[in-house]
Amino acid sequence: MFRLNPTSVGPLALVRNGDKITLDVAARTINLDVPDAELAKRRAEWKQPETRYERGYGWMFTRHIQQANEGCDFDFLKPVFGAPVKEPAIY
Repeated sequence: MFRLNPTSVGPLALVRNGDKITLDVAARTINLDVPDAELAKRRAEWKQPETRYERGYGWMFTRHIQQANEGCDFDFLKPVFGAPVKEPAIY
């Protein structure tokens, strides 16, 4: 899960309206095209939002959902036994 804290803010938390984002489906990448200096400034200004959910699905989602590059699935659904599942073909 993308557990936010002031020392490890990921780029998704820093995206603003008008930012350029490059998607490369073949390479399976998503890039935020913003200079490092601007990201550092945004990271320094970033404040963690108030907790919205204290129980239920929202609580579970915010604590256990994985990042896009990991499949946007719950971390507790990772296979810890058996053969790994192959990546699906992307069309």
